[in-house]
Parts: sequence; structure tokens; C-alpha cells
Amino acid sequence: MTKVVKFGGSSLADAAQFNKACEIVRADRARRFVVDSAPGKRAGDDEKVTDLLYRCHAEASEGADFRKTLQKVKARFTDIAEGLQVTSVDLDSEFAEIEKQLQNGICADYAASRGEYLNGKLLAAHLGFEFVDAAEIIRFLPDGSFDADTTNVLAAMRLENTEHAVIPGFYGLIATRDEDADATDEPARIRTFSRGGSDITGSIIARAVHADVYENWTDVSGFMVADPRVVENPARIETITYLELRELAYMGASVLHEDAIFPVRKEGIPINIRNTNAPEDEGTWIVESTAKKSRFTVTGIAGKKDFCCINIEKDMMNSEVGFIRRVLQAFEDQNISVEHVPSGIDTMTVFVHQDEFIEKEQQVVSEIHRLAKPDLLEIESDLALIAVVGRGMKSMRGTAGRIFSALAHASVNVRMIDQGSSELNIIIGVEGRDFERAIRAIYDIFVTTVL
Repeated sequence: MTKVVKFGGSSLADAAQFNKACEIVRADRARRFVVDSAPGKRAGDDEKVTDLLYRCHAEASEGADFRKTLQKVKARFTDIAEGLQVTSVDLDSEFAEIEKQLQNGICADYAASRGEYLNGKLLAAHLGFEFVDAAEIIRFLPDGSFDADTTNVLAAMRLENTEHAVIPGFYGLIATRDEDADATDEPARIRTFSRGGSDITGSIIARAVHADVYENWTDVSGFMVADPRVVENPARIETITYLELRELAYMGASVLHEDAIFPVRKEGIPINIRNTNAPEDEGTWIVESTAKKSRFTVTGIAGKKDFCCINIEKDMMNSEVGFIRRVLQAFEDQNISVEHVPSGIDTMTVFVHQDEFIEKEQQVVSEIHRLAKPDLLEIESDLALIAVVGRGMKSMRGTAGRIFSALAHASVNVRMIDQGSSELNIIIGVEGRDFERAIRAIYDIFVTTVL
């Protein structure tokens, strides 16, 4: 068996956490490939190393003295190296190079990537594993998009005969026509994924080495049915499918980067979310499909605030060919993404992110009037969307009825409902002030009553 293990920033925040991670790797011989994040917060008032590195770049770009901030970064890695008694990594020369590149106006992606790069160096030295720089095997296209096929070939070839390796997460290299180009230009070609992108790197490596399992180690014991900031001590999700996870991640569940499922999904590799601080917990399994029934009718509940809706009315709208397209054209022309479009015979509603819309609202309104000539247009703000997701809902009668009953009992007014054809999820729109109360009501009716 081969396992790829990825450790998040909280799992590698200091030497003590490093030791926990290393014990986990050594406890299972199948854990051959390790992907690391940059050091995270050691306590609530601490700063993440990646944030400090972005600040270094911003200060350097503005012509300010960035050395004080860079020294904070160096102190973090020095503390880790000393705590682990790692002496083989020359941090002085590494930071001299980072300082030189910042002085030369290097890109922000290079600066941000150094957290994972240096953590990977220290972790490899402490484990006695080979260090494989992500710049060797992760490729982006010149437009900045990820090149999955080239990356898979490069990673598979590089790791084919490697018994154990540490690969830093979060970054790779923009490809050139000549892969043997002068290495001195590599810092300028460093490209990062979006924040949390080390999860994606772990998934990429798992696909390349045909891993049996991709273990993602963090500071929680898997996914919870609801956000613990909203519901006190929520139940854990034991097994969740890729599709269910996509729905929940899109609506705010943030234990795993939502794009991390795509590489492993191609190979049918399961992901196991585990807790570095409680390695005995089984965590949550993310799989393509499963015959296992969920403990509850719903798998998870997640949501986001700060939406607004544009209500549009026009008599005989349903018989006017192209009406909805013309309305949506107004949003596309202003580069505003649309979330949901519930409609009736003479009405339609467009839900959008409030922060995207508010600066362009009058341009959109004017264009809707020009293109579609509605009888009435009204804007409402401070709304929230809640996703109730579960593969068990398809076979359970009365799920929607139970949701509405719970919300009515909690005095929550439902502003919108949208159910996908897959019957995997139900999206509910409520007023922002009712957001937490609505989630707790739905959780109670499906989970608390069962426990």
C-alpha cells in the first residue's frame, strides 16, 4: 500500500507539532510521500508565515524596509530547526537568497512559496526523506492555469523510483518551451495555487504515484455536519462523496480546498481527513461513491451570508423567448457571477454576491431595463444561502417538508428554495439575521433528534 500524507499549517507550526507529524509518518510504512504547508499559527494571536511573506513582498514593492518582517520569518524557521536539532539545512543562505530576490523585485508568488519550500527542507531532513522541490514537477501554463497532464507525467516520472519523499505544497513553475532553460530565471516563474493550495498538491501527488489513500492531516477530526462556530459540538461526518463535498465546500465548508478532489477523483483515490493532535480518530473519508448509509438523512449543512437578490417582474414573461437570457446578459456584461435564478410564470429572482454587485448595481439595473424592459425591478440585500446536502435525501420522503417545518418552528422566513435535479442538495435563502438560527433548526431536526 502507498499513502500520500499532507500536513496543514497548524500541524507544522512549531517543533512540537513537527514531531507529532513525524511520529504519524513513521507509524505507518505505507506513508511514503509527504506534502507540507507553511507554518501556521501557534496561538490565536500569532501570524501565519505565508501572511508574513506576502507582507515582505508588499513592503519590498513599496520601497519600504522589509527586513524586519523577513527576520520574523527567519526566526520561526530557526526555532523549528533548533527544536528538531536539524543542522543540515543552511537557513542563512536560504534567507540571503530570499532577501536578494525581494530586492530585485521578484513576484509575490515566489515570496509566498518560500514557507512551504523551507518547511519541506526541514521536514525532509528530520524524517531522512528525499526532498523533491515542487518546482521540478508541478507545472502551470503561461496564462497561470494549472497544467494537470504535464504535471502528472513529470511527477510520475520523478517519483517512480523514489522510496520516500517530501514535496512542498502550494506552488509550482510556469512552463517554458524549453524545460532545460537557465535555472536562474526559475524564481520569476514560480506560481502558486490559491490559498490552501497545498491540499491540491497532495492530491496531485496521490494521483501521480497511484496512491491507495490520500491522508490530509489538519487540526480537526474530519468534516462536521455543521459549522462548530454555529452549532455547538456538531456530529462528525464519517463518509462523504466527492459530489457532496463539492456542494458543501462551495457553500463555505473549508476543511479541504474544494479543488483538491479533482486529481484523486480521476483515479478513484479516497481522501481521509485526519487530526494531527488526535491521530487515533478515524476522521472523515471522502470517496467517489459508497454503499454505506449516512447516520443521518443529511450529510452536511453549510452556508454563506452577504448575498443580495434582484426581483424582476414582467407580465407574460414565460412566453417571451429569450427574456431570462437578456436579464442574465446584464450581469455577464458587468462580470458578475450569478448564484441562483429561481423563477415563476411572471417573475424571476437573481441571487448574487453582495460585494460583487453593490458597486455596479445601477449599471446592471439600467442594462436590465434596456435589454429586458421589466415591469418592476426590486433589490433586496443582506440575505444568506444555506445548502442542505445528502445522498440519503433522494430515497427519503418528506425531507423538504421537514426542513420547512423546522424553519417555521424557529420563526425563520424562507425567501428562496432551489433543489437540483440530482436531489443531492436543497438550497434555501433566508434573511441574514436568521442565518445561524436556520442552520441550528435544520441540524436539530435531522441530527439532534436522532442522536
